[in-house]
Amino acid sequence: MDAFLLAMILTFVIAFGGREQSIVAIFSSQLDRNVPLLLIAGACAIASAAVMAYAGASIAAILPRRAAEMLVAFALALAAFELAWPVKLKRMKEPTRSYVAIGAVLVFRQIGDAARFVIFALAAWAIYPTTALLGGAVGGVAAVGLGWGLGLDRLQKFPLRALRMGLAVCSFLAALMIGLNARYTFL
Repeated sequence: MDAFLLAMILTFVIAFGGREQSIVAIFSSQLDRNVPLLLIAGACAIASAAVMAYAGASIAAILPRRAAEMLVAFALALAAFELAWPVKLKRMKEPTRSYVAIGAVLVFRQIGDAARFVIFALAAWAIYPTTALLGGAVGGVAAVGLGWGLGLDRLQKFPLRALRMGLAVCSFLAALMIGLNARYTFL
């Protein structure tokens, strides 16, 4: 249950203002918030959460305990780096109406984003990685649903850069503490 709640909350909060949420907000604004876009975005969030949870659990299963903890620290450090990277997206002059193309862009953006690195880390940490998968999927669907509902103009009214930098610092500190604990076992 811990992994489910952590994955759900962290995925939703970390994805707030991220690239995939901004892409969905752009398409939502320009395509009049149509339901197929929301369904494609939700399916992509579920698929990317499943891929990252499977990868995290599979890799952690073959590693010794302390090496698996270091894997979690490394994934959180990658999440911190991705959170600190500025999100710069251009408005499209003529957006595509191909849902396959939109889905492909979303899946590839989501596989390398901070929220999915957190799902990877939680799946590697959890006793039952399926709970991290389910929580990450719910949080990811909620995040893209919020982007779909708000649209780009309302989404950009939030202090997204400051929020993402604060989350990057928190993620880096968590990675540092977990990494030191895996190396020196003092905590």
